Amino acid sequence: MTERPTEKRTFVTEDGTALCYRHWPAQAERRGALVLLHRGHEHSGRMVHLAEAFDLPAFSIFAWDARGHGESPGRRGYSPSATTAIRDLHGFIAHLTETHGIAVEDIVIVGQSIGATLAAAWVHDYAPPIRAMVLAAPAFEVKLYVPFALTGLRLAHKLRGDFFVNSYVKARLLTHDTARIDSYERDPLISRAISVGLLLGLHDLGARVVRDAAAITVPTQVLISGADWVVRRKPQQRFFERLGTMRKEAHVLDGFFHDTFGERDRSIAIDKARRFILGCFDVPPRQPCLLDADRRGAFKKEADRLARPFPALSLRGLYWGAVRLGLRAGAALSEGVRIGRETGFDSGSMLDYVYRNRPQGCGPLGRLIDRRYLDAIGWKGIRQRKSNLKALLSTAMERSRQDGLPLHVLDIAAGHGRYVLEAIEGADVRPESVLLRDYSDRNVAEGTALIAQKGLDGIAAFEQGDAFDREKLARVAPRPSVAVVSGLYELFPENHLVRRSLDGLAAALRPGGYLVYTNQPWHPQLEFIARALTSHRQGRAWVMRRRSQAEMDQLVAAAGFEKVAQRIDPWGIFTVSLARKTPAASLARQASAGA
Repeated sequence: MTERPTEKRTFVTEDGTALCYRHWPAQAERRGALVLLHRGHEHSGRMVHLAEAFDLPAFSIFAWDARGHGESPGRRGYSPSATTAIRDLHGFIAHLTETHGIAVEDIVIVGQSIGATLAAAWVHDYAPPIRAMVLAAPAFEVKLYVPFALTGLRLAHKLRGDFFVNSYVKARLLTHDTARIDSYERDPLISRAISVGLLLGLHDLGARVVRDAAAITVPTQVLISGADWVVRRKPQQRFFERLGTMRKEAHVLDGFFHDTFGERDRSIAIDKARRFILGCFDVPPRQPCLLDADRRGAFKKEADRLARPFPALSLRGLYWGAVRLGLRAGAALSEGVRIGRETGFDSGSMLDYVYRNRPQGCGPLGRLIDRRYLDAIGWKGIRQRKSNLKALLSTAMERSRQDGLPLHVLDIAAGHGRYVLEAIEGADVRPESVLLRDYSDRNVAEGTALIAQKGLDGIAAFEQGDAFDREKLARVAPRPSVAVVSGLYELFPENHLVRRSLDGLAAALRPGGYLVYTNQPWHPQLEFIARALTSHRQGRAWVMRRRSQAEMDQLVAAAGFEKVAQRIDPWGIFTVSLARKTPAASLARQASAGA
């Protein structure tokens, strides 16, 4: 077999880091592309053999050196966070589509160990419509043989800050292939160290992906090494059972150690992966339609379960009753809890208080309680969402100006409008007008006062309006080139309402205009929120039906938008995305208006 020619290249991540990758061009008319993601401690050079072994001449093959690995820069075994590693992967795929002209729908991800975990997390968080993914020995949960090792590492990390530990894994525990063992031990690019912060982040990431695998609808094959000394099998099996895709398969490879594609009998694993990959290309790429996910599916069942109250005298009923009683008592001391109970924990007033992030309350105890309240993981996510909103709103305004569009900004459910007004204050590009709308008279009054406080009376205005009134949205003047909808659709489970709102926005936006939208694909405190907190909607229980990122993106696409960018917080709770109104949608609406 002739060795495939290879090229070494680099791509630049979002933070300006140049990461290395290998490229094996297709040797025939290109049918698709494979992206290989290596294990922890390793690099793309350890996957060179797969370019030949897969025997896919009609496929371009790529393999990267993750940040801090191989020939890529950075401290060995270090990344600022697991979220950064996922963002790097997102940037890598974007580079491949732009530089090599490969459609996302023609890409297959093949990941090993930590590489497999990153692949699954990326697909979960960003919902790319790739053709398939093959996950070999995914490291959803690493075996830590020392009792309470994870607890000890968390405590040490909190006290000491980030530090490094060395892997306990010896080469002989990875594979039975003696040549592979020898090459591992002699490889100067392999580093045994890993940042504890990254290790803990990857552990939490794996747990989240396993728990929420129903959100993944990409065809997936899981290869489980049957004698794996490094990672646990049960999370791999739970992940497979919960996967939301209709096309999935799992194989337990008896006797295999952790290095699945580097084992002595690796041809077994490679043959299974090759068959699965080719099978996915034998049919046209097709994502399941999620536009009716509000009526069926895993997240509808989840919301229905959370909406069912427990019998008052049951143990769980008594527990949650006590939690609600505690919040009532806390409202007498904590300003944040008081605002939540009075206006709804999802109200604009509550969000504005969370954004300001200054604890207030009755005496030192009240301020301490309020500080703990404001430090809840959900509120941390909200504040990060604000930062991501400001960044993508600035991007949308810059792109609109570069596209030659008059710069008019619209937010259809602005709350108090703080994030929009702060984004405008800090932006290099100043819009010609800003129209903030909200259904609440209180929010309109507070937002109008905030406009005056910031001295933006000349360009910004606030008015009362229904974000789900399609016709009134379509007639908004001046016609916006940038529209924002933040934190609204997450509060309403019904997709017909969201579609009506998005359709109105699409009609209102100028051709080529931009939409900034948010989503909440995950939340670790859903039950607490549903059982203990109240909504601004008539004081009812705050029960949320989550939307996967794939569902939210499909709703946006159905209205005539194409997603061009996305950001997510470190906990995977809130996403902020940027989409552009497609020319086809603009032409269709013009034709409809003419008719």
